[in-house]
Amino acid sequence: MKFILKTRRFSRWMKKTLLHDATLLVAIEEMERGLIDAELGGYILKKRIALPGRGKSGSVRTLIATKKEDRWIFMIGFEKNEKENITSAELAAIQALARDYLEFSDQMLLAVITSGQLEEVNHE
Repeated sequence: MKFILKTRRFSRWMKKTLLHDATLLVAIEEMERGLIDAELGGYILKKRIALPGRGKSGSVRTLIATKKEDRWIFMIGFEKNEKENITSAELAAIQALARDYLEFSDQMLLAVITSGQLEEVNHE
């Protein structure tokens, strides 16, 4: 079963941007083809995503947890003008949480989705 998810924090952040689930799906397709901006270690990838009417250099950065198989979890997002990059402490916290999510069984992951900690990206 393939899971494309977003954290509650990421979902709240998305509401402040012009980013939509369909755009996240395009980003996943690009990453599956190897178009990744950076591998930050601990199963965390950095991916720039263009917003409508703006190029990627002026758009948003996202950090995604994945083992490049059947789980893709958008952990956090930020605009370059908000924040140039994350701190090493923030990255370590994201990596620890990502490790947990990626090791969960499908059943455990479904329970986390039901609890509202993670949301499925709309595939329609």
